Amino acid sequence: MRYLLGKVSISGKHSLVRLAALAAAGSGLLYTNNANTDSRTSILVSVPSPLRESLSRPWRNLQEIIARPSSVSLDFIQHGNLPLFFSRTGSVPSADISKEVPGEVGDGQKTCPGCLGRDTIANAAARVGPAVVNLSVPQSFHGLTVGKSIGSGTIIHSDGTILTCAHVVVDFQGLQSTSKGKVDVTLQDGRTFEGTVLNADLHSDIAIVKINSKTPLPMAKLGSSSKLRPGDWVVAVGCPLSLQNTVTAGIVSCVDRKSSDLGLGGMRREYLQTDCAINVGNSGGPLVNIDGEVVGLNIMKVLAADGLSFAVPIDSVSTIIEHFKKNGRVVRPWIGLKMIDLNDMIVAQLKEKNAAFPNIDKGVLVSMIFPGSPADRAGFRPGDVVVQFEGRPVGSIKEIIEIMGDKVGKPMKAVVKRTNDISETLTVVPEEANPDI
Repeated sequence: MRYLLGKVSISGKHSLVRLAALAAAGSGLLYTNNANTDSRTSILVSVPSPLRESLSRPWRNLQEIIARPSSVSLDFIQHGNLPLFFSRTGSVPSADISKEVPGEVGDGQKTCPGCLGRDTIANAAARVGPAVVNLSVPQSFHGLTVGKSIGSGTIIHSDGTILTCAHVVVDFQGLQSTSKGKVDVTLQDGRTFEGTVLNADLHSDIAIVKINSKTPLPMAKLGSSSKLRPGDWVVAVGCPLSLQNTVTAGIVSCVDRKSSDLGLGGMRREYLQTDCAINVGNSGGPLVNIDGEVVGLNIMKVLAADGLSFAVPIDSVSTIIEHFKKNGRVVRPWIGLKMIDLNDMIVAQLKEKNAAFPNIDKGVLVSMIFPGSPADRAGFRPGDVVVQFEGRPVGSIKEIIEIMGDKVGKPMKAVVKRTNDISETLTVVPEEANPDI
């Protein structure tokens, strides 16, 4: 153990007692030089380094609670006792803490990267908060205004581009997905704007709203949802029940919750599942990581359960935004297959039922083919296992979708494995999916 030997000048009986108690509790050595009893006393104290910081702090009180101070352990948690009670009257950062890798917290202290400090969530919310807006859209029935649709949004560009949910700004019953509706937008600082719906995709429930401001607006930074893991801390920011600037926190429960798991039909989608508290009005608000980066778009919750909320991964949202910029809409290729991701357990079960099932490490099983579809015309059969698509090995439906991208009308080659390990190369020409399905 390292010790500090320093000379401290003190005056007053109480100061001497306090310093002596500290030296004793720290198993230190105490020396006095009081040749002149009427003069100030000089004391040399040897103090263990973990207690060294205490000498430089303003003290409120000090108690000696150990009967044998010379045997006090510094492992307070292990031994269940604390040799000294003291507290700071000001925010004095530790000399050791100041040497950590930067990661500022509210009181000026710094924490290590990836560590959850007392201000970590507050800092994350502060970074994204100014870019979170409240959205309000009047709802009408046969020309009569019957209420308002409320939700949240995130400014993703300083020019006033806002990311939100389609169901917040689009009337599903009366408007098409490219409706140029008007939206009332309220910023965190209280400013109000009239926004216009530029793009909306009903299948993914993603929309873009634009407002015009004479000055640059605060914007949020988009992160990456692919880096998330179950158990990572996340923060939901939004305007539930029109209560603006509301922050809730939780963890990621699942990073790839499929729409089929939730009983949602239609096209295949994946969600981030979290236990953040969200309510009506949170839709369209950002889900952020502890670095304050947007990693998801809060979209729905399970009404009959607590701690079950869902968000669209920001990586998927970014792809949709690129479609908006390039085509003005989301272009989805369709080949007419229903497929199942394979894993070792499923493969073992299939081989147990049919010994002729192909020997594969990974692939995607074709379970059904739509009659007259591009896949039907290409010669796909139920039971085929797609192992390559456009020359790339594939092991999931998601990978095939990513390879197709927005390529419609372009021939693509797929390698399939059939019973008895027979390989076939098929050419399929994707069509654009019907946007009204």
